[in-house]
Amino acid sequence: MDPSSLLGFSSGDGGGSSSFLWSIGLGIVGMAYFSYGKKLSKPVPLGCGVALMVFPYFVSSTPWMLGIGSVLSAVPFVVKN
Repeated sequence: MDPSSLLGFSSGDGGGSSSFLWSIGLGIVGMAYFSYGKKLSKPVPLGCGVALMVFPYFVSSTPWMLGIGSVLSAVPFVVKN
């Protein structure tokens, strides 16, 4: 079995179960960023949290979803407020 198929990279249907599971995972990370940003009144984690929860609805490609999710997850560590 090809390791890339385990991550959902070889599915050419534009979605599927791997895309669905990745969107749930990114939504959980987004919820954590959102609650952290709201609790400490920090706008960067708050905004990244909202973006992580919302953008999987608009991106069906698993590689794009992982790329955008990785960037949004790293932003609060790079941008300190």
